Amino acid sequence: MSRHPPMQRTGMPPAWATEWGQDASGVFVAFAVGEATQRLRWIAPGTFLMGSPEGEAGRFEDEGPQHEVTITRGFWLGETPVTQALWQGVMGRNPSRFVDPERPVEQVSWEDIQPFLARVGAAVPGHHARLPTEAEWEYACRAGTTAATWIGDLAIVGNNNAPLLDAIAWYGGNSGQGFELADGYDSKDWSGKQYPHTRAGSRKVGQKPPNPWGLHDMLGNVWAWCADGYAPYERAAAVDPAGSEAASYRVIRGGSWVNHARYVRAACRLGSSPGGRDVNLGFRLALQPAEP
Repeated sequence: MSRHPPMQRTGMPPAWATEWGQDASGVFVAFAVGEATQRLRWIAPGTFLMGSPEGEAGRFEDEGPQHEVTITRGFWLGETPVTQALWQGVMGRNPSRFVDPERPVEQVSWEDIQPFLARVGAAVPGHHARLPTEAEWEYACRAGTTAATWIGDLAIVGNNNAPLLDAIAWYGGNSGQGFELADGYDSKDWSGKQYPHTRAGSRKVGQKPPNPWGLHDMLGNVWAWCADGYAPYERAAAVDPAGSEAASYRVIRGGSWVNHARYVRAACRLGSSPGGRDVNLGFRLALQPAEP
């Protein structure tokens, strides 16, 4: 069970690391591709309750039954969603609508991401570059907490108005507040907004405070692709669950800048075709160290 990252066990950072250390949120490391840097946080193994309780505000039926899940292997997870700068540095192009090197890459499909992962894997020897599983994503998002978000449950007072979310996430209620790009999405008619706005879109990563494990934008900004296929939950406890890749849809998690408040919760889950692309859909990088 890899509770501690390799650099903590050996006293040496990986050869590819451009930055490493430890702070109040835990251990971190970074790598660079050209001028783009990606910082990652160590996610130690552990056990948590996956899914939402029946009384949670905004809950969808496929978030249950709640069940115990154990993650047995530690892994690195991107401190932020993959940015356009990193995607451009690795792939040589930028498919995003809201062009800005510091915003998350979007309009990338699950299939598009696979060659990106292969190229990153070649740049970080001794580690497997991949998407997190759905269970790993929720475990990391919750960061030891049990409510709808890591700072508490939501009071949803309008479709786009859950006041608590403003502190941690970009969603339909606040994503247009101060939005500065000319090609913003028309948000005039969005109902029940927390703040008035007429243009909205994705936002630069890392502007909202992180969760207790140092991860920014786990909720809101852009949905995040997961590795596994979408499937109903079982009630039984599970160890390192991973839905079949033969499933018709891949899981996406976290909600986005365009979504109603109910989608921006740790337990909310949707499925999307692996070839699908959207202006509110990106991903977060995971690195799996080779076991000694």
